[in-house]
Formats: sequence, C-alpha cells, structure tokens
Amino acid sequence: MAWGSAAIRLPGVSVTNSGFLASRPDVKPPVSPSGHLFPPCWQLPLANNKLSWISSSEISCANPMWRILNNQIAKKGRSICGQASSSELPPMSTTIDVPGSSEKVLVPGVKSDSSVPHPENVSHDMEANAEMIQESKEETTESIQHGYEPENQPKVVPPPGNGQRIYEIDPLLNKHRAHLEYRYSQYRKTRELIDKYEGGLEAFSRGYEKMGFIRSAAGITYREWAPGAKWASLIGDFNNWNPNADVMTKNEFGVWEIFLPNNADGSPPIPHESCVKIHMDTPSGPKDAIPAWIKFAVQAPGEIPYDAIYYDPPPEVKYNFKHPQPKRPKSLRIYEAHVGMSSTEPKVNTYAEFRDDILPRVKSLGYNAVQLMAIQEHAYYASFGYHVTNFFAVSSRCGTPDDLKSLIDRAHELGLIVLMDIVHSHASNNVLDGLNMFDGTDSHYFHSGSRGYHWMWDSRLFNYGHWEVLRFLISNARWWLEEYKFDGFRFDGVTSMMYTHHGLQVAFTGNYDEYFGFATDVDAVVYLMLVNDMIHGLYPEAITIGEDVSGMATFCIPVQDGGVGFDYRLHMAVADKWIELLSKKKDEDWQMGDIISTLTNRRWLEKCVVYAESHDQALVGDKTLAFWLMDKDMYEFMALDRPATPAIDRGIALHKMIRLVTMGLGGEGYLNFMGNEFGHPEWIDFPRADQYLADGKFILGNNNSFDKCRRRFDLGDADYLRYHGLQEFDRAIQHLEEKYSFMTSEHQYLSRIDEGDKVIVFERGDLVFVFNFHWQKSYTDYRVGCLKPGKYKVVLDSDEKELGGFARIDHGASFYTSEGWYDDRPHSFLVYSPCRTTVVYAPADD
Repeated sequence: MAWGSAAIRLPGVSVTNSGFLASRPDVKPPVSPSGHLFPPCWQLPLANNKLSWISSSEISCANPMWRILNNQIAKKGRSICGQASSSELPPMSTTIDVPGSSEKVLVPGVKSDSSVPHPENVSHDMEANAEMIQESKEETTESIQHGYEPENQPKVVPPPGNGQRIYEIDPLLNKHRAHLEYRYSQYRKTRELIDKYEGGLEAFSRGYEKMGFIRSAAGITYREWAPGAKWASLIGDFNNWNPNADVMTKNEFGVWEIFLPNNADGSPPIPHESCVKIHMDTPSGPKDAIPAWIKFAVQAPGEIPYDAIYYDPPPEVKYNFKHPQPKRPKSLRIYEAHVGMSSTEPKVNTYAEFRDDILPRVKSLGYNAVQLMAIQEHAYYASFGYHVTNFFAVSSRCGTPDDLKSLIDRAHELGLIVLMDIVHSHASNNVLDGLNMFDGTDSHYFHSGSRGYHWMWDSRLFNYGHWEVLRFLISNARWWLEEYKFDGFRFDGVTSMMYTHHGLQVAFTGNYDEYFGFATDVDAVVYLMLVNDMIHGLYPEAITIGEDVSGMATFCIPVQDGGVGFDYRLHMAVADKWIELLSKKKDEDWQMGDIISTLTNRRWLEKCVVYAESHDQALVGDKTLAFWLMDKDMYEFMALDRPATPAIDRGIALHKMIRLVTMGLGGEGYLNFMGNEFGHPEWIDFPRADQYLADGKFILGNNNSFDKCRRRFDLGDADYLRYHGLQEFDRAIQHLEEKYSFMTSEHQYLSRIDEGDKVIVFERGDLVFVFNFHWQKSYTDYRVGCLKPGKYKVVLDSDEKELGGFARIDHGASFYTSEGWYDDRPHSFLVYSPCRTTVVYAPADD
C-alpha cells in the first residue's frame, strides 16, 4: 500500500496502487501528529543481502584515504562480524493509527513542536505568507540590483505562481490540462504543507542541519531516520565499537537520536577522521550501517564495504573559500570530466592533481564550465559514479572534502563555473554501505517490490511521494551548493524518474499522450519541480540541466509558469544521430535535411545543451566518433611524419565538421567529454576482474588494469601528432563562441540545405557558417546568402594547416556582398568551399 502513487489520480477516477483506493474522497492518507502527510511504511524482511563486489586491486590502490583507517584495522571491537543478537537488544517501535483503517504503521519524520495542531484544525493563511515572502524577495532583488547583497539577508523561495503560462507557450497542452492542473495542484499542496509544518522550503532544504551529525558548542547530536529499526546505538572508534555504550532513543516519527557531550577537556566526543556507524536491530536482523547523512566515507585496505568517517576538521585546517562564484554565463560551454580518470598515468587521479593540471587546460581550451562526474561516493568504481552509496559524501578515491573545495575554488578563480553530475534517479543496490534496506525494510527510502527496482541498472528507485525522501534529496541538492559552492547540476536519469516504465523499451515519438498519462510518475515530477524551485529561489545564478531523452513538454519552463523548472535539457538525440550515420550509412547517403532536422528539433523557449558525443559513447562496448571514423588507423597513422590514409583524412575532416555543426545549430549550450576534443584513441574500460554471474555466465575482466581508464592528454599536446590539430580546432571553436556568442544569438537562419551539393549554409548572430559535406567535390565561386551587406572575412577555417587541414582557403581575402535576393537573403557573396570543410565568415570590422 502506498500513498502518493506515481499514477495520475484525477477526481472521479478510481486508481488503485497496491490495494489503496487513492481517489476515494472519504479515505484520507495517514497523518503524523505534527501534520505531515506520509505513506504507510511496510516493514518487510530482507530476502537476500546484495552487494556489488569490487576487485581487490581496486581496494588496495584506488583509495588514497586508507591512511585514515590505518589505526582502525587492528581494532577488534568493531561489530562488523560479531554483532549483538536481536535477543540482546530491547525492541523499541512506535506506531500510529491510520485514519479510516485498523492498521498501525510506523511513521517517519522529525518531531515537530508539539503545539502544532492536526492539519484538519489548522486554517490556511497562504495569501498572507505569500505576501510576506514576495516583499522579502523584492527587497533582496532591489539590494542585488544596487550591487550588493545585505549581510544576514534571509534566503526565501518565492511562492508558487498560478502555473498557467504553459498554455500560452504551447496551446497543444490544453488537451492535457486535467493532468497538468492535477500535477500543479500536487506541487502547490506539497509547498503548502512544507510552508505550514516545516517553516518553508528554505528551512526544509536544510535537513543536514537536523539529521546526521550536528556539532554544537556543547557536543554532538546524531539523528537518523530508521522507522523499521527496533533498537539502535551509535558505535565507532570513540567508544571502542561497544553497541551498548551509546544507545539511541526513537521518537514517534521513526527518528533515532543521541546527544554526546564534549569531553572533560572540551574536545569533541567524536574525534575528527574517526570511524563511526549506527548499529541497529532490524526486521531482517542486526546490522551496522553507514549513517545516511554521512559527509565522508572511505574504504579500508583489504575490505569491501566502506566505513563512515566523522569529518569535522578544526577551524585552523578547514578549507575556506577565497574566490567569489562567477556569474552564470550567457552560453554554456561545458567540459565534462571524471576526476579519477583524468590523469595521463594509469591510476586514480586526485582532486589536487585535477585542480593543478586539468583546470588550466579547460580554461585554455576556451570552455567556461566544468562538469564533474562521480562526486557522490560510490562503492563500485566502474559504475562511473552512477551507483551512489553515500549521497552527502565526496568520493574518497580522489581525496578529502577539503581537497574538493580547493578544486572548486581554483575553478572559480579561473572564471569557470562548476557543475555537478548529481544522481537522484536511483541508488546503489548495496546493503552493507548504501541506503538499500537501511532499516531492514524494503520500503524505507524506496518503493517496495518491483516498483522500487530498476532491472536494467540493478539499483533501487526512490519513493518521491514520501516526505522524508523529499527532505533527504532536496537537502542533498542544497548541501552541494551551500557547502561546496557548486554552481549547478546536471541531473542524471531524469527520464527514468518521470515515468513508471523508466523509458525502458519505450520509443518516444513526441505524442503528448506519452508525457501526460498513467505512465507518468507525478510524484517524481513534483519532486523535480520542488528541487528546481529551491535551487532557483535560493541560488538565482545556479544552473540546472536535466538528462531527459523523452522530450517531455514543459521541461524547461519555470515552475511558477507550470513547468518542471530546468534551465536546459540535454539534447541527447544528436549523438545518436551521428552514431547512426557513421555506423549505417555511406557518406554519399547522408541527408543534409535529416541532420538539420535532428539538430534543430527542440521546443520554443526551452534551451538545450547539445553534444556530438559524451562519456556514454566513450565506454568500452561503444565507440567514440574518432574511432568510428578512423578505427585501427589511429594507432599507426596519426604522426605527421607519416603519410595519412584516406580513413585518417576523412576522419579528421568530419570530426571537426560534426563538432562545429552540432555546436552551431544544436542548442544554447555545448558539452564535450574530456579527451574527445582531440579524438581520444582509446575507449574507457574501468579496472575489473573476471567474474561469474549468478546464472553461471563468465565475464572476462581486464586484469584490474587502469590502462584504459585514463586520458592521454599528451597526445593532444604533441604538435607532431594529428591529434594536436583536432585539439586546436576545438580550442578555436570555443574561443569563436566566446567572442561572437553565436549559440545564444536571437538571430539564426538556415538559408541553404542542398542535398545534391551536400552543403549547409546558416546564419547565427553575425556569423555565416558554410559546411561542405561532399566527399570529393569542391566549389569555386559558390554563392551564399547573408543578412548584412558589406565586407566579410574568414574567422574560422577547418582546413587551416594548424587545425589539421590542407590550407586551401586564403585567409587574406575579403568577401564583398552583392545586392539582390539569394536563398531568401537580401545579400550574398561568393566563396571557395573545399570538400569536407567548414568555414565561418564574419563582417569585417574595418
């Protein structure tokens, strides 16, 4: 039984979800004494402990933080193996009555002021609250406009709008008004409940100040929501792992709590960098778990599960940010990076090395943003960071929390914004060091049964209709913005969140019925609206990008207007189109109109971040664009002192053209995965050992090698290799966009799509782009249309010698326009267009 089903619940429509009739007006959901709306928490026994095993090689060499645990390994008091039996633990469990039912269920939540009455007895005064919030917002806005933000100015999230503007933007949405109105009403209702019982979204998003370990002048308070647990205690180095030393108490909302006073000498009761865990008696047996809100976790040498670390450095060593965060750039040029594999050496790189070696490279290349993958702690390195085990903890393989802060601060000093690849779409299936079965039940943070399991990813799926899950995830997003000064997020796997089928085995066609039907997880969409509300309300310069392949309408429209609230959508279809062309069609069969259609297929007023390829195409089992184009020839014919093969000449030319036409027409932002700017010759293969699956199938490993889990930046830097020309071309297009801001220009016009000549001509801003995709034909005195009259000059030439070309274009030439309409443009000029080249022209300043 679950309240807050993902299926649409419209008035008068009986929709059941595990037996609960959600549409009956006479049946109300369970309510906590403080007025919180909660689903019942079924406490199910653990069927089997699952753990994603990792290699001993990864354990021994992938974690630079082993030094913290050196003194912990010999301690035998740890109850990892020798745990107290359930019979020794006094059972403690609180239940409440479910209104309209004979059931008694455990109810989650943090105990609120007992004076807060039941919601049925509380009058709504939202208009007054909204007026106060709006006044505060106007005062803040006025202060910012005058060039300063007043100290101690309270942060507020603006109240909900009416959600009606979406119908003006897209009249087709009127057909689905019932669904959209229901969605917005659920969002407003949740906002009202948060305002009423949590003090507003701003306070609600600071859950990390109430949950987990909270340091005060008097000591340390530890709280954990684990309603299924019957008994709990805090254990660690500080009490010699004695499960009976610091027993916790449980409130009526399933929150366990303990306060540890300072030592007699005034020092904290738990030393900095010492190990801690919560010991629980659960329905599936005794267990030691990493606290859900832990800020740091490390893997001890020779061990598989991670250990929680109490991380609270003294003021004299704690990192303090020195540089202000840059303003949001008008156009995004994102360098997608994985810190661990960013070294040229076969090893796990560190935050400090990335800071010193990679950030200056990113700046020099002309990017204005770096997007960091795999920041949240994940036990399995080969998951690329997407199987998160500890959501508030930084990946310890690469260093400490302070090391990451130093990296971000340095990026800000260079004028780079830092985006985080955040995972709120699912969680690791690990039981020993993750959230799965945390309190011994299947339905703690996640949906129970098959609905809570992603069969393709082998991971758990959050129950976004649950109050404490909302607190956990919204607070998690704010934690990374507040504590680490991230400038925004790329939300991973959003398509999986928004639909109960998770986008699996579904071909989205653009039919609106696919977006607004019974397969839509309304709870998840409401969560996305809330988290975007919080981010944009409290951090106006922050950026949110959603990874959605479905093309859901309203995705990038502000929440107050009825949208989901993202700033950008990842334009994922473009990379698939390039792979399709390269793998299935000959050059002469490429259709210019097909390419243009894919690049420009995006919604009005909804911005996109486009890419020709990302990390997905670089993984083992797939191929990068460079590998599709040049294959094995890359290993022998990339040196300039050797003649190139036809495959190399073709590959280098098309690699450059594909990247620029993607950037020129595909969106308002552009993304490149590190190393792809110079056509990285290797795929990504994380270290892994041989393994046998449960069905007996054998999977060959790579002898735990890091050889293909690195980036060979030295190849792009070597001016005697053809990789260097590709890298310099990528640098040139980034700096061209920096100068002319063509991605965000309001003026864009496609003047020629010629299937016979294989030519594309378009204007974006003041620039005229000419692409000749023909495999052998070059065109002399080829006329191209333009808007502005006068003299034009070459500002980018893919055929330039230094960019890996044949120097067939005269950069000293001037191009004068002629009067008269051509290709529906009022002016035109003549150019020379060599085969497989792209040339960009701009009005000459003189």
